Amino acid sequence: MRRILSFAVLLAAIPALADFSDLFEEKTLRIDYYHAGDAHEEAFYLGKVIIEPRWGGSHHQLIDTLRYGQYFLEVYMEQNDSLIYSRGYCTLFGEWQTTDEAKKIKKAFQETVVMPLPREKCHIRISSRNRKGIFEEKFACSFDPADPFIIREPRNEYPAFDVQVTGDPSERVDIVILPEGYTAEDMGRFISDCRRFAEILFSFEPYSDYRELFNIRGVLAPSRDPGNDIPKDSIWARTQLGTSFYTFDSERYCMTDDHHRVRDLAAQAPYDQIYILVNSEKYGGGAIYNHYSVSVNSNLMAGKIFVHEFGHGFAGLGDEYYADETSYNDFYALDVEPWEPNLTTLVDFGRKWKHLLSPDVPVPTPPEVQYMNVTGVFEGGGYSAKGIYRPAADCLMNTFRGDRFCAVCTEAIITMIRFYTD
Repeated sequence: MRRILSFAVLLAAIPALADFSDLFEEKTLRIDYYHAGDAHEEAFYLGKVIIEPRWGGSHHQLIDTLRYGQYFLEVYMEQNDSLIYSRGYCTLFGEWQTTDEAKKIKKAFQETVVMPLPREKCHIRISSRNRKGIFEEKFACSFDPADPFIIREPRNEYPAFDVQVTGDPSERVDIVILPEGYTAEDMGRFISDCRRFAEILFSFEPYSDYRELFNIRGVLAPSRDPGNDIPKDSIWARTQLGTSFYTFDSERYCMTDDHHRVRDLAAQAPYDQIYILVNSEKYGGGAIYNHYSVSVNSNLMAGKIFVHEFGHGFAGLGDEYYADETSYNDFYALDVEPWEPNLTTLVDFGRKWKHLLSPDVPVPTPPEVQYMNVTGVFEGGGYSAKGIYRPAADCLMNTFRGDRFCAVCTEAIITMIRFYTD
């Protein structure tokens, strides 16, 4: 109870606490760590502490009031234990814990948290959401800006280029696009692909209405080989980021477990969101909230994959499909309200999209013709046919048959844009 009350008090006090420049330098503090365990246990192990030369985040939205994600980062000043920064996020380890493999072995995954560089000594804490949806502190370390063992030298410098820059990074959503499987000879194509995918993103609502609030940059980091790994086809490519199809044995799930390398390349530009563009025609991609997003560049469905995955990585949207083969087991506890804004178990529906429902729409909503184009509560979502509900019969977070996000996803995306830019 003390922690809950102090959090509320701190939220009220933060605006009057200090200006950004009083608390932080215009740089990034990056904590590399390892997240290890199995289906039932987890542990965090500190790796490296790194100072990077730029900060791409907000100067104003320092406290995460949305509290999305499986994990939660908090930064407290040592002097008075006041909260000065927080962010929610998810990880590949968190997904792996729900697979069959996690029941048999223990594994370690690379992870990272970033924050603006504190000017004074502080405490850094990471909490994990338990099966009841409550955050429990799992890891803590101290930071002293005078520590001589903090890594400060430039890392893997590659040139960055502007795709679209409309304003200061502190007042924009900043996306950095990283190339995967583009050789030196392919860098011209990568530049063209970045511009093409920017146009695709801003062709979908609500992004089209908020284009001026986005900055997009790319990093010219060539790979030795084109494409990426496809293990079951015995294809192995020497690439910058080591992405691979068949993540968790799902053919179309294309991800990388070399997260520290991803952060190295992303640091070449100010960023809020990392997008990896894979030079491949194969259908696939993936995304994890505030971790990174991935899409192929030249599949026929690449544009919608790009936008769908960004919905996960940026806005914390959940998958609304359910009749699908996945590697997950009981991904959501049915007696807990999911944190994702577009999924519900009806445990606490009042804090989801109840305000968007018309009075004549029943809850749950039957899959009948008269409800196909309205906001409702349709059973099936979050990889489960029963017990999880989605807000629309179809949406870009469900299938690619249409070209629109549902009203709930649209509202969530706008909320996140404003969170980064207000």
